[in-house]
Amino acid sequence: MADTTYTPPKVWTWDAESGGKFASTNRPIAGATHDKELPVGKHPFQLYSLATPNGVKVTIMFEELLAAGHDAEYDAWLIDIGEGDQFGSGFVEINPNSKIPALLDRSRETPVRVFESGSILMHLAEKYGAFLPASGAARTETLNWLFWQMGSAPYLGGGFGHFYVYAPEKYEYPISRFAMEVKRQLDVLDRQLATRDFIAGENYTIADMAIWPWYGQLALGRTYDDAGTFLDVGSYEHVQRWAKAIDARPAVQRGRMVNRSFGEPEMQLHERHDAADFDTQTQDKIGS
Repeated sequence: MADTTYTPPKVWTWDAESGGKFASTNRPIAGATHDKELPVGKHPFQLYSLATPNGVKVTIMFEELLAAGHDAEYDAWLIDIGEGDQFGSGFVEINPNSKIPALLDRSRETPVRVFESGSILMHLAEKYGAFLPASGAARTETLNWLFWQMGSAPYLGGGFGHFYVYAPEKYEYPISRFAMEVKRQLDVLDRQLATRDFIAGENYTIADMAIWPWYGQLALGRTYDDAGTFLDVGSYEHVQRWAKAIDARPAVQRGRMVNRSFGEPEMQLHERHDAADFDTQTQDKIGS
């Protein structure tokens, strides 16, 4: 058997060919690679995103705000990370970290950039006084779980998901290491949800919106191929109950579709500029 042990060099250097599926999107430096202005629509909020779990958090938030009667209309523009859109000068100006989602809030005299999905959720929640308690223990508990997601999901996505599905080769050690951690995280959620309807208590909050696109969709078998079977997600009964309840919300169903460029054509709404777009602009209706 060939020796596959990797001996790190004294100083690491970048080999663009060694990145596997993501070789064209990952690099060890920041900044723009090309000049490209971002489009701007008519609404107060300009969202530049893709329907990854981090992007879905924000589109769910917008759709929930609109469903609750808030004046939170937005334009959602597709950022194709496979084509390097996140490295365009306009995008980097809003998010110097070149990650989706990125938001430009033009509802005030001086536009404000907001990047990192958790920051966007907090920004919108505080602006509208919605889905985040204003003060006290309930607010702290909601933020506990919001930041739990921000710290935990990299083990699910960049850890388990990468080595289980996307890495050029499969190795037992990283898959087992991150599978163990993801199952521990699911157990954390399952115990939390055993005594309450939603993550932070009896009310639906930005904590649910942050956690569901990652762990709720995992529980529903929608991510990382057959990972649901591999991780035995059906055994987490309280997570299952919660995941299905969130999935049934009409605003969540709409939020999942926005900036989606993969999967079933009827679920792909590449751009969203008006509520009517859900009925007229999905990929199955407009074609390629």
